[in-house]
Amino acid sequence: MVTRANSSEKAIALEGKYGAHNYHPLPVVLTKGEGVYVYDVEGRKYFDFLSAYSAVNQGHSHPRILKALISQSERLTLTSRAFYNDVLGPYEKMATETFNFDKLLPMNTGAEAVETALKIARRWAYQKKGIAEGMAKIVVCENNFHGRTTTIISFSTDRTAKNEFGPFTEGFEVIAYDDLKALEQLLIKDSNIAAFLVEPIQGEAGVYVPSDKYLKQAKALCEKHNVLFIADEVQTGIARTGKLLATCGNCDCSDRHCSGEPEVKPDILVLGKALSGGTYPVSAVLANNNIMDVITPGSHGSTFGGNPVAAAVAMEALSVIKDEKLAKNAFELGELFRSELHPLVAANPLVKGIRGKGLLNAILINDTEESDTAWNICLALKENGLIAKPTHGNIIRFAPPLIISKEELIESTSIICSTINAFAEVEV
Repeated sequence: MVTRANSSEKAIALEGKYGAHNYHPLPVVLTKGEGVYVYDVEGRKYFDFLSAYSAVNQGHSHPRILKALISQSERLTLTSRAFYNDVLGPYEKMATETFNFDKLLPMNTGAEAVETALKIARRWAYQKKGIAEGMAKIVVCENNFHGRTTTIISFSTDRTAKNEFGPFTEGFEVIAYDDLKALEQLLIKDSNIAAFLVEPIQGEAGVYVPSDKYLKQAKALCEKHNVLFIADEVQTGIARTGKLLATCGNCDCSDRHCSGEPEVKPDILVLGKALSGGTYPVSAVLANNNIMDVITPGSHGSTFGGNPVAAAVAMEALSVIKDEKLAKNAFELGELFRSELHPLVAANPLVKGIRGKGLLNAILINDTEESDTAWNICLALKENGLIAKPTHGNIIRFAPPLIISKEELIESTSIICSTINAFAEVEV
């Protein structure tokens, strides 16, 4: 029997008393999700403009994904990898063919997948590149967000995530994001560089979109210096940015539908979140044989990684993306979203900019990171039927499920604009 809190006040109080305080949630207690909407315990309805940090790209409670989850759960949930199961192989085949790689290593969470990619890159450096063991380095970018494990926070520049959790893992070099010169200089100077780990768009940092050709030219530099290019597409992948992968470059999915080779093909691709449609923890690392063959029995694993439920859910989640043309929808409605908000940016001094790709967007509030203005705007948005969350203090990220319709998007942008305009009037 499932016990549920019957009021928002009670649910928040229970979490406050019995749960660790490692999050600062918006004060809304959700009990149901359907499509682009979520409902709180009092029955109020909201547009979901966070999508569980882009995990629910296919929409809440997608019937096809739920059917796959339930059907497989009734047959077999877990074998561990001590045995084969009859779903993992078909999933690996489908995913590798979808993203054009030879091999897939299944994991559960985005942070686990990033850790796995780092291990693969280091072993590749020792076995294939000839770097002396213990000397391999990974290049990362300032303001990165790849998770919160001890190794990952070792190269984070976010003091909140990092302070008082040391000692930290060595072997990382931090450079500025979207700075090709810094990357090139480091690759020339240090022959012990094994890989460059990068987010195609820095989501948690505030939806920072790099300059045109940055990814393509960074990949070319990595190839020149025999360094692996690792793309962390946990948040940007699975059609979120208007393309199946953000590393597809500048392809126009209204025409191309994300078919064919991406403009930038990573050496190692990291996926998670929407790989399951937000229904189940599923992540993956993909690479070709010449890289993935450094992983041998006993060198890496996970009891739940590649479990039958995860495999079944991921296959259906990928099929939904393709069948419902969600990359195309994200591209077209992302253009519409930004065009609808441009007048707000031009007329309201409280908003100093908008940026993003596809349906991963953010508005920049004209206040300091230490201010509570963006938080208070999100509270006002909640009261008007739309939930979103600030990041880095003065930035509000907007990422609705990719199944959102044109009519729903226009209604949502109307809520955003009217709320911020009213908030600005109150502030004055």
